[in-house]
Amino acid sequence: MQKPFDGAISAFYENEAPDSIRKSIQTASKKEILDKSFPYDKQMDKDEYEDTIEDLQVELVKLQSWAQESGARIAIIFEGRDAAGKGGTIKRFRENLNPRSARVVALSKPSETERGQWYFQRYIQHMPSAGEIVFFDRSWYNRGVVEKVFGFCTDEQRKHFFAQVNEFEDMLVDDGIILIKLWLNVGRGEQLRRFLSRESDRLKQWKLSGIDVKGLAKWDEYTTAIQENFKKTHSKHAPWVIVRTDDKKRARINAIRTVLAQIPYAQKNEKVVSKPDPKIVGGPEIIG
Repeated sequence: MQKPFDGAISAFYENEAPDSIRKSIQTASKKEILDKSFPYDKQMDKDEYEDTIEDLQVELVKLQSWAQESGARIAIIFEGRDAAGKGGTIKRFRENLNPRSARVVALSKPSETERGQWYFQRYIQHMPSAGEIVFFDRSWYNRGVVEKVFGFCTDEQRKHFFAQVNEFEDMLVDDGIILIKLWLNVGRGEQLRRFLSRESDRLKQWKLSGIDVKGLAKWDEYTTAIQENFKKTHSKHAPWVIVRTDDKKRARINAIRTVLAQIPYAQKNEKVVSKPDPKIVGGPEIIG
């Protein structure tokens, strides 16, 4: 079977990846963390992870029951670099919830009609109704980062986005929506290792896209756009929470804890929820 973008990731690894990144991938074991600035050397123990995630998923079931009984509306945004683990994290949030009131919104590129609308218009129709939890697998922040990096929007369009987004989110919160913005941050070496794994695995190749391949050479452009995005959209009413994801297990656990800790749902088990690990979770300053 022909691989999508056959060999493009491997070619980047061989010919364009920084020597330090390539060497770290070659020498690291499967459980070893590539990024030495990451606060842990090894990935979380599997048994500990499975016990902890199960307890937290019980709390998510409680959260959903509370939302349905109280009529709460919860919107959780998942953003981050490619291969940061957004899809896998959302799966762990949602896998034991009733899908009728816990849905994922992952929009494709806008249609011709949508391109002629107010930018935020296509997202409004996907906001949660009473009792719903909505997981945005990427969101309106495409304009703040991805569209900027690839030239899919003009500088004027992006400037207009930044002029409106904080007020837009303020209106959502003022109307009673619980809005939580998670940025999943992955190191450059781990991102490339995950891409290489996808390229070589026929069951994961569908995860690769042309944007992924082209984005490998745009690490610095992404960094600049991300920093600008945080500077302009990290607000008091809708702050960004950064989750370091080089270790997927710790990332998933701490993303769930972040959400559960912020919502006053009924029968919360504080011992299970506890506080997120400050070495893994923080504000924009955690990634500089």
